[in-house]
Amino acid sequence: MEALYLSQSKIDKLHAICGEYSNDASELINILHAAQGTLGYLPPEVQEVIASKLDIPVSKVYGVVSFYSFFTMTPNGKYPISICMGTACYVKGAEKILEELERQLDIKVGETTSDGLFSLDCLRCIGACGLAPVISIAGKVFGRMAPEKVKKILSEYYFQEK
Repeated sequence: MEALYLSQSKIDKLHAICGEYSNDASELINILHAAQGTLGYLPPEVQEVIASKLDIPVSKVYGVVSFYSFFTMTPNGKYPISICMGTACYVKGAEKILEELERQLDIKVGETTSDGLFSLDCLRCIGACGLAPVISIAGKVFGRMAPEKVKKILSEYYFQEK
């Protein structure tokens, strides 16, 4: 992964977020949550700034970021895709839909397309078991999915970009 250089304005934003929590290391999860909400992800450079401001080791920040699945160290695509792998969706073929998404997007779970449009992730349950199998794209839920529907749905998002 190439190095990311943070602008002074981003560093200032991170310092302000830490300040909102009184630079208190016990507020690390809240600070990381706010930082990710502002910047979109938590690359090593962001973790270093936060660790420095809170006067804690970078390894502690990294440990929290890598432990909780909510946090990400890579940028999400403009249209994040989540596929439900809960029992109902899995039994009804979610794995085949995931394979088709990976094939169509040429990425694996946890990756983002080179054009920055899509990122791919799995969830345990979206809460729409009656519509299984289900995927979510940028918050919009698509139920009763099938591998043959993937290309058409993705093309609608590509069309929006033209």
